[in-house]
Amino acid sequence: MEDSIKLKKATYHLWTFTISKLISSFGAQVYSFAVSFYILQLTGSATSFAANLICNILPRTLAAPVAGYITDKYSRKMITITAQIATTIAIASLLAVTLTSGLSLIAIYTTSCILSLTSMFSGVAFTSSITGLVDKERIQKAMSLNQMSISFAAIASPAVGGLLYGAVSMPVFLIMYIAASSLAVFLELTMNFNLFAHRKEEVEGNPKESMWQSMKAGISYLKLQPLLMIIIWISLLINFLFGAFEVGYSFILIEKMKMASQRFGFTQGAFAIGMLLLSIYFTVRKEVKYPLLISKRAIIGMGVIMGAVAAPLLMSMSETTIFVYYLLLMFSLGASVIIVNTPIMVMMQKQIDDDFKGRVFSILETMSMALMPLGMVLYGFLYDVFPAQWILLISASLFIGVTLILARPSIVRKAHPALDRVKPIHEEVTS
Repeated sequence: MEDSIKLKKATYHLWTFTISKLISSFGAQVYSFAVSFYILQLTGSATSFAANLICNILPRTLAAPVAGYITDKYSRKMITITAQIATTIAIASLLAVTLTSGLSLIAIYTTSCILSLTSMFSGVAFTSSITGLVDKERIQKAMSLNQMSISFAAIASPAVGGLLYGAVSMPVFLIMYIAASSLAVFLELTMNFNLFAHRKEEVEGNPKESMWQSMKAGISYLKLQPLLMIIIWISLLINFLFGAFEVGYSFILIEKMKMASQRFGFTQGAFAIGMLLLSIYFTVRKEVKYPLLISKRAIIGMGVIMGAVAAPLLMSMSETTIFVYYLLLMFSLGASVIIVNTPIMVMMQKQIDDDFKGRVFSILETMSMALMPLGMVLYGFLYDVFPAQWILLISASLFIGVTLILARPSIVRKAHPALDRVKPIHEEVTS
C-alpha cells in the first residue's frame, strides 16, 4: 500500500516539476530573447553581446563547487525554492530600475550575473534530486519530461518575443518573467524531494566535514568514475569551441543579415522543436544501451551543423531560402543536443551515489564551463575583426577533431565493454 502511494506521488512529481520548469523557463526565454535583441540593436557589437553571455556563464562556473557542497549538505527542496525566490526578486529589481532610471547595459549585466547564480543553485539541487523525486524505472522519462518542458517554452517564447518585440515595452517582458517565477515557487513547495532518496543520516558526535574536505571527497569520488572523467574533458573543450556558434549565430543573423525579429524568433523556435520532439521520443523508448557512443555521434553532428551555419555567407541565397535553411539547421541542432545530453544524464543519475550528486554535478558543471567565458571573449573579439564564415568553419573542424580524439574507439570500448561482444566498433550500434 505504501509503495502504491509513493508511486502516485512520484507520478505527481513527474508532472509538477515539468509544469514548474515550463512556467519558469518561458519567462526566462522571453527575457533572454528580449535582452539579446536589445543589446545587439543598441550596440551592434558582438563583443557587447558576448559580454552578456559571459555574465550568464562566469558566475555559475566560479560558484558551482560551493553549490555542490551546499546541495549535498542541506535541504535540496529549500535550496531550489530559495533560488527561485531570488530569481523573482532580481527581475523585480531590474523592473524597478527600468521604470525609474531606464534600462542600461550595466543593469542588464548585473541581473544576468544574479540570474546565473540562482539558476545554477536551482539546477544543481533539482538535478541532484531526480532520483529522490521519482522511482528508478522512470528516471529517463523524468529527464525527458523535464527537457520537454524547457523545449516547449523555448518554442513559444522566441516566437512570442519576436512578435512582441518593439510592440510592447521591456517592462512587459519583465512582468511576465516575475509572474512565471512566482508560480514556479508555489509548485515546488508541494513536492517531496526525499520520496525515493537514499541519503545517509548524519551521526551525532561525528566530526563535521569542512567545505574543503567535502569538495575534495567529491573530486576523489569522481576520479573513481573513468567514464565521468572522459565526459568532463570532452565537455571542457567542446563548450569552449561551441562559443563560435553561441556568439556567431545571433551576430550573423541579426547584425550581418539583418533578419527581422519575427523570423529570428522562429529559427530559435525551430531549435526548441527539435529538442521537444527528441525529448518526447526519449520518454517512450527504452533506455539507451551505449550512452557515450550515441552522444559521440550526436556531438559530431553538432560540429557539422555549426560549420553549416557559414554557408549563406559563402554563397548567394534569397531571404526566404536563408530563413528556411536556418530553420532546418536549428531544428537539427536542437535534436542533436537532446541525443547528446539525455542518455548521459540518465546514466549519471543511476551511477552516482545520492550523497555525492550535488558535488559531482557541480564539478561537472564547473569543468564543462571553465573555458566558456574565455571562448566568449575570444569569439566576441574575432567576430568583430575577422570574417564570420572562416571563424565558424575552423572552429567546427576543431570541434569534430576534439570529439574524434577524446572519444576514440578504444575509449568507447572501455566505457562500454559489451560493444566488443556485440560487433566491431566501426559497426557502432544505436540501441
